[in-house]
Amino acid sequence: MKNIEEVKVKEINKNRFNIYMLFTRHPFINLIAKEIGYYSNENNSILSVLLFDNYDKDYNYVLMARDENKQFRAFEVKHSFKTKEEAISALTNSIKWHTSQNVNVVEQGAFKKGLELFKIVVGQEKLHPYFVRLNNDKGLKASKNAIIEISNHLDDIDGNFIEQFQSLNGFDARIWEIYLFASLIESHFEIIRDYNSPDFLVKKDNIEIGIEAVIVNRKNNPPKYLFHDDSIITSSEIKEKLENETPLRFGSALFSKLSKEYWKLEHLKNKPLVFAIADFHDNASMTWSFSALVEYLYGKKDILTIDKNGEEKVETIIVEDYVKETGAKIPSGFFLQENAENVSGILFSSTGTLGKFTRMGIEAGFREKGQVVIRVGDKYDPNPNSFRPTSFMYTVDENGNETWSQGLNLFHNPNAKFPIDMKLFPNIAHHKQEGDELISRIPEFHPYSSMNFNTVVQD
Repeated sequence: MKNIEEVKVKEINKNRFNIYMLFTRHPFINLIAKEIGYYSNENNSILSVLLFDNYDKDYNYVLMARDENKQFRAFEVKHSFKTKEEAISALTNSIKWHTSQNVNVVEQGAFKKGLELFKIVVGQEKLHPYFVRLNNDKGLKASKNAIIEISNHLDDIDGNFIEQFQSLNGFDARIWEIYLFASLIESHFEIIRDYNSPDFLVKKDNIEIGIEAVIVNRKNNPPKYLFHDDSIITSSEIKEKLENETPLRFGSALFSKLSKEYWKLEHLKNKPLVFAIADFHDNASMTWSFSALVEYLYGKKDILTIDKNGEEKVETIIVEDYVKETGAKIPSGFFLQENAENVSGILFSSTGTLGKFTRMGIEAGFREKGQVVIRVGDKYDPNPNSFRPTSFMYTVDENGNETWSQGLNLFHNPNAKFPIDMKLFPNIAHHKQEGDELISRIPEFHPYSSMNFNTVVQD
């Protein structure tokens, strides 16, 4: 047992607190009180948040420790401190006392929850190489720790989440679902987990939305540990793939979900339905396939031209169909297809990958010793005269302010039976057809794609 004088209490940043508490704190706490400070003991077994009461105009604090499901839960609440200094002194002494008494777990009588995603249940020959790297690579320690904290709050309704997360045929899809879970919680949605279809039923402002996750998968293109010379794709090859192959891949994935007619489920009747899609069909394909999705959804393509005065202009043309290798023609315009009016919109992000978890983990302080991660990508250019994205680059660290929702897009269906109010997703990019134009409302910093340059310097 530690002597109370030996116990050290440290102030931690919001990023570290969020990785532990984002999935526990109730979204309406912000209406009652403002968080103004975060504290922990040395091993982060006890956390505390300092609050300013918006109504009583005084200070409060909450102490939290892990419960039997490894989720941080409140076990001590003190209120009515007149000054911030008085509250900090009290919470510091309380953290020291409970640490000295070896308080690590506070049982709450909670129902069994959470998933042990890194307890191997799949044969070695079936393990996804990215899972193997995630489990063992020091450079992905931050990703792994971030995923572990999220997994403490996940449910396995289908009974196969762990197996699929580890396996060749499921890793990408499950990573996408974990990312969506984090983004939806961050956006203050309540997750209703009473049904196994669709993947998410969420609620905000008394509005329920069904969200079904889908990916463009690799099919017969097995993933590789690292990039190889034969996996580097040229700009001309990308241009060729965007003509037919890539839109058809998106079309196949979305049409398969449309054919399931989720809107006929009793718990989804008369409610918005969203398909959330990500592209994992090849290494880094999500960094260049964005335009193919937009084109397929609306049946239109923007072409950048230069007039005789050297000025750039955008010309919009109608895309009727795409041609498969067999010569068969597949119609464009997902939102124009039969039954598509039952789908309110399409969520998409090119950044819901392991790179996102690495960056969020590093911001939370899970960086490996000697690790340097530089993020490079293209982002929205707010200049109204610009038709191209602009590049960015920065070093990822604990002072960053990336969010789970950063880079997320919602494409609204102009023919939807149940349109979605943009206010329900306040911090993402929205794309809506108004008349013949596609109008985009985009956050100030909105990445279209990015990559991490991840290095761990060994002693």
